Amino acid sequence: MAVKRTMEISLSRSPISNTTKRRSFFLPRPQSHPEILSTFTTDSPMRVQEFKDLFSTLMVSLPLTPHRVRFSRIEHTFTTEEAITNLGSLKFSQSNRMPDPKDPTRIVTTTTTTTFSMAKEMARNVCTRYLEARFVESVDGKTDFRSRSSVWQLTPKGMHVLSLFCQRNGIHQRHVNEVLDSPRNSMQLVILEREADTDKLVDDAPTVHVVFRRFAGDAGPNSRVSGANADSDDTSEYATGLVGVKMQRSRRNDREAPYTFTGKAAFDWLLDCTTVVDKRETHELISLFMQHELIVAASDERGNTTGVRFAPSRHVLYGITQKGMRVAGWINSPAGSVNSDAPAPPRIPPGIVRDSNTNRMTVIISDPALRLLFREYLRETHCEENLSFYIEVKAFLSEYERAKRDSAQPRLDVIRETLASAYSLYNAFLAPGSPCELNIDHNLRNALAGRMTRAVGEDEQMLRSLNEVAVLFDQAESSVFKLMASDSVPKFSREPKYANVLRERNLDGMLANFAATSI
Repeated sequence: MAVKRTMEISLSRSPISNTTKRRSFFLPRPQSHPEILSTFTTDSPMRVQEFKDLFSTLMVSLPLTPHRVRFSRIEHTFTTEEAITNLGSLKFSQSNRMPDPKDPTRIVTTTTTTTFSMAKEMARNVCTRYLEARFVESVDGKTDFRSRSSVWQLTPKGMHVLSLFCQRNGIHQRHVNEVLDSPRNSMQLVILEREADTDKLVDDAPTVHVVFRRFAGDAGPNSRVSGANADSDDTSEYATGLVGVKMQRSRRNDREAPYTFTGKAAFDWLLDCTTVVDKRETHELISLFMQHELIVAASDERGNTTGVRFAPSRHVLYGITQKGMRVAGWINSPAGSVNSDAPAPPRIPPGIVRDSNTNRMTVIISDPALRLLFREYLRETHCEENLSFYIEVKAFLSEYERAKRDSAQPRLDVIRETLASAYSLYNAFLAPGSPCELNIDHNLRNALAGRMTRAVGEDEQMLRSLNEVAVLFDQAESSVFKLMASDSVPKFSREPKYANVLRERNLDGMLANFAATSI
């Protein structure tokens, strides 16, 4: 499957200047690999973020009107026919208005038009993938998108994905806002870290432990009295994603695994409450829990176990191990730490400053587990956009350096695509009145506004424009880094909610190592 992107950029200054950037995604019907959208593989050119963006673009394009199912009127829903028709020729436009930095009385308006094109059968496969990822759910009990009149609605997870997209792209359409303002939009997803090159989930032990804390419930087990229906299909209590998987006391009073849950409950929780996008990733996470001895297959009344492979069944039980309970923070080790085998902080050589907020920020950003926790803290304090901007600009600058390194004279289409990324970042985080406007130096903001609203030009002028933009974005990245280091990092480090995990990760030791190796 090939994905082709093109974008035209031409910005000018006028009393009201309307310009257009067009991004086209052509997704031809796969021939030799019809399963390519049923699972993510290294051969697939569509990355997870693109998969989410395509979903959100579709939701924005749909009217999301009420539909009658049996004798009920269900708000904010859509039919199979609406979804497949829109995916066949998907298009939406959004505009960003900003004052001209050279003349505040004038307004520059940039209109972005996004279009997608795909065959009907591929559109049906894409919709099925959204169902599997738990972005949407059936209102009338259907399990696939074969019936044209089937009615669907967004899940809390799907609303979360859509909300981030709208915030990121400055979309404020009435029908979308009504969905996002509904009481069902309450999910706090576990944002899983991914490797930049492969798009695979980060699977090192510390990151797995952090995800497991949310899975198990760091406030204690989400327990049910014996005999309660702990494996029911009702996941409404997961609406916020802040409670762990449904559990019950072990029927055999197993001291090594006193709390058990079904394979189906574990499977549902991970799909509903994290950013996994398919069954394969869900199996991978649970297998990692087992490999790290956080959970174990529980024995039944006869003492039989289910083996080493995970089974997402309501008839198969798994238990939280003693190690799992320590990692989840339910119990402490004899040493008073959640992880008794955590290494002791190394001895600090004389003359080396062990700790500073800048060092802490550097260590946190470079460690996937700490970065995941830090993101959660920033979300709670309503400044997650700082970290999002920092990571996205870092990716943009890497893309920029790669474009310059690949050839002595980068192709114009590569330059246009890289510039397109810059304009997207600017309109989301830096333009006056942008949805995630950041607090940066006034002079730097003016310099960015002056560069981003000036005509781009063609050929050599376009490359020169890209070079100027990259320099300014590098300065903005440094500015946001310093802001997080001076303001958010000290508060995060003192937050009791994360104290146990920071001790488990031995943050002091990591800081000492970093300080010793950076001198």
